[in-house]
Amino acid sequence: MMKISGRVTWCCVALLLALTSVSAVQKKLKSISDLKNINFGQSVPKHSLLLLHWFANTVNIDENNVISLTFDPNDGDYGSHYYGNYEELLDPLPRPRGNPYHYYTIGNLHQETSNPLPSYVARPRRAFAGENRDRIIVLVREQNTGWQTSWRIDRVYITQHFQDQGEYDPDHTYRITTNLLREIREFAVGEDQQPLSYLSNRFGSSADDAQIRNTWGHLACLGLLLYIVLGERHPFTPQSNYTPQVRQQSAYTPQVRQQSASTPDNRQTDWCAAFVKCCMFVVVLLIVLIILANSAARR
Repeated sequence: MMKISGRVTWCCVALLLALTSVSAVQKKLKSISDLKNINFGQSVPKHSLLLLHWFANTVNIDENNVISLTFDPNDGDYGSHYYGNYEELLDPLPRPRGNPYHYYTIGNLHQETSNPLPSYVARPRRAFAGENRDRIIVLVREQNTGWQTSWRIDRVYITQHFQDQGEYDPDHTYRITTNLLREIREFAVGEDQQPLSYLSNRFGSSADDAQIRNTWGHLACLGLLLYIVLGERHPFTPQSNYTPQVRQQSAYTPQVRQQSASTPDNRQTDWCAAFVKCCMFVVVLLIVLIILANSAARR
């Protein structure tokens, strides 16, 4: 009786831990409205928005919502390299027939590469410096068509890297949907940029378009995106406040992660996660009690 109940308890505990670890990274961001609920600046670096803007406007998205990288992540372009998922932050790799899947991380500002990130990401304004913590992780399947190689993306995540611990933050890892990438692409800079008035009306912004344009110049669409997401009246610093590439040690530690999880802007997400975990615990506990009751009745 004791051996059976002990085994059942350990199996249930293992199941609970497995379910909890999976649920921790299933937070999806489906739109710019979802981005507004992230506690940028405290729990998550504001620099993540710059990196995500660049990524959304660099990948290819076809009419069937198939996302493809436009560079080889094995070459180290844009601070990319293979990610082994050893801490099991994300789901195990699919094992299909044919070409295998791999995880890659993108956005290491300190990695030597012949194709660096653009200056607004690599040397951001002081208010958006992220101490090289933020990363994008992609699940990629390499496909060879005979005359060229393509890298199809099945999943996209934003996360942050704890340099001192050599791991990523499971509490603030979010899956990015294709719809969100498409919305961010509407804020493209350069020749394809949309009029600020159109974007303001489309996304319900009350920003002063003239102020955005005077402050950000050719990056005005990016500035408007930041204004919409951060929800601040005057979130911008003068043009001269560019700083060299930051090479400071990460100030984040596991203790900081625990404190930041209870901040007001992230309260709704944390309550939902806690509720899911409690429900799973109750389910496992009920299973244990039922099995123990059945075992006692047979005696």
